[in-house]
Amino acid sequence: RRSIALSFNGNIVNMGELRSSLGLPEGLSDAHALNRLLLGTLEEEGSIQEAVKLCMDQVEGAYSTVCLIDDGTLLAFRDPLGIKPLCHGCGEGIKAFSSESVGLDINGLEYCGEVSPGELLWIEEGRLHRERVRYSGRRAFCAFEFAYFARPDSLFNDRYVYEARVQFGMNLARRFEDVASRCDVVISLPETANDAAYGFHIASGLPWEMATRRHRYVTQRAFISKAEERELILARKVNILTRKIRGRRLAVVDDSIVRGDTTRSVVRRLRAAGAREIHLFITYPRIIAPCFYGIDMATYSELIGAWRTPEEIAEEIGADSVNYQPIEDYVKATGLRRDELCLGCVTRRYPTPRADEMAREMWERLQSGEEERGRIYEGWC
Repeated sequence: RRSIALSFNGNIVNMGELRSSLGLPEGLSDAHALNRLLLGTLEEEGSIQEAVKLCMDQVEGAYSTVCLIDDGTLLAFRDPLGIKPLCHGCGEGIKAFSSESVGLDINGLEYCGEVSPGELLWIEEGRLHRERVRYSGRRAFCAFEFAYFARPDSLFNDRYVYEARVQFGMNLARRFEDVASRCDVVISLPETANDAAYGFHIASGLPWEMATRRHRYVTQRAFISKAEERELILARKVNILTRKIRGRRLAVVDDSIVRGDTTRSVVRRLRAAGAREIHLFITYPRIIAPCFYGIDMATYSELIGAWRTPEEIAEEIGADSVNYQPIEDYVKATGLRRDELCLGCVTRRYPTPRADEMAREMWERLQSGEEERGRIYEGWC
């Protein structure tokens, strides 16, 4: 029998159908499903291209994948919409793949470009081959990468992520000039909002204070942790410089608000430090719907923005105002067109049909008082 080692970033939306068709037991991950699908075709056809074609025909969702086959062939492929990032690089006698360009940089490798949506690259006997296996007619790159997930020194679409984040901050200062004019100082929540805070400072003319400092050895992400752990993580992760806060009206720049409990905790700590006013400026538009492509915000009920206006959110978390960057400003700052991005979590319109169907069914179930399910381990998809 053939064997394969697989590394996978993403989430399969039609996991239920795949599990049934492949005869997989409950509880196995979507990486297992991809592995089984690829192996089955390789054993029958012996062709890498045919195996990846079948995978792209049958799998709906986000999957940036790198595999090593038992014959020594290294291959990488990306879903036809290119939802998750994937790039490739080279060095002296080396070929490499990475989700972000920084993975190549830190290993002294040259960035050679992105793996295109629907493209297969494979290295056989030291030579790189590539083939566009499937073409969907559009791309749908995850918009949240620019605001939160990606490192600022990564390249997306031949542009550093930090450049987009600086523009986000400039957009917010200009869009909400009346609110910004009532503030004394700009601060950010480290570290993904730092570049945006710098842009806000440039456009508003307000001084920028590094009044929050991150503990370099606490690496957990608060929004993907359990609710009871988030406040403890945040308290350990971010220190507030009280003397820079006391008596001042704050423009607080942050990347996003998902569930709201992390932001509520920050606002409470800033109030305790003596802030006179707290105005939040959020680079990512208001999140109103789940993600089915790999970000841990899978249900409507956990999202503070799904149910409330910005004014209601401000009241709920104890801020004086919450100011979200509009979708059109955000899109323009990324350098991509709107139809090149997945904006499902801020529009309720998804780039794949099963995700659209799931979002609608979940909303209807929730409205009727039934249990809302969204994660693959809950047997929903």
